[in-house]
Amino acid sequence: MSSGLFALLDDIAGIAKVAASSVDDVVAQATKAGTKAAGIVIDDAAVTPRYAVGFAASRELPIIWRIALGSLKNKLFFLLPGALILALVAPWLITPLLMAGGVYLCFEGAEKILELVMPHATATPAETGTAAQDAGQLEEQKVSGAIKTDFILSAEIMAITLSTVSTASFWMQALVLAVVGIGITVLVYGVVALIVKADDAGFALARQRFAPVRLLGRALVIGMPHFLTALGAVGTAAMLWVGGGIIIHGLEEFGLTAIGHASHGIAVAAGRALPWLGGAIEWLAGAVFSAVFGLVVGGIAIVAMHFAGEPLLKSLRGR
Repeated sequence: MSSGLFALLDDIAGIAKVAASSVDDVVAQATKAGTKAAGIVIDDAAVTPRYAVGFAASRELPIIWRIALGSLKNKLFFLLPGALILALVAPWLITPLLMAGGVYLCFEGAEKILELVMPHATATPAETGTAAQDAGQLEEQKVSGAIKTDFILSAEIMAITLSTVSTASFWMQALVLAVVGIGITVLVYGVVALIVKADDAGFALARQRFAPVRLLGRALVIGMPHFLTALGAVGTAAMLWVGGGIIIHGLEEFGLTAIGHASHGIAVAAGRALPWLGGAIEWLAGAVFSAVFGLVVGGIAIVAMHFAGEPLLKSLRGR
């Protein structure tokens, strides 16, 4: 009887070890995929706070919450099943889709830089019709626009994640996609909520009697606009770096290795020139090369969109 009990306990311990190992694998794969998608995550965190600008303070967190729920629905209800079906039916499409997403990231990054150099004229409220809208309608528009933008960024995150676990089992892919989808959503919108309410916290702290607390509050109020500007710049650079890197890696998979070799050669040369910085300078040089390449791709995409894409869309709408 006791030997049977010990055997059962031994079996349970074995199952627990396998389960723990599986959990470790899922966490490791999810962390790896999340690291690869870091550029998109940064840009998402940089862009989203703008959707809560212009509303009463009491509506800021509810707006972020609604966008977060929409983002989670995008990832778990639409993109996760789509990614799994793609992996089963047409895994060869993963790399081309990733490259297409990389072109989109480069396009967005280049467009933001172009906007800094050549600002677009902003429409007046009378032209846009927003003057006639109440706050509820404007909020619905903002939330809907944010969720649509999130869908594109989330699709790229899920595609990157899928490429990371493309050789894993079906259930491992599903678990990693779910963990990354939930984890990144919580991370991004948790950070966004903190950013959005940081100025309110600063105002509250600035009214306190204790001098260091007042100084902290004033620093938050004064520093947040500059922080958001810096975060936006980092997000733009990250989009170009990630988008360019995705395209370079995709070209290598199709046998076009010249650009990848050039990037690696420049990174190695930079590392040798500054050996005391170790691998950090190599990584930085490779990231800068990918960003510059991404900027070139984005510029080509802007020209193509302006001279081919927009006329085609206009003609289709006319029909």
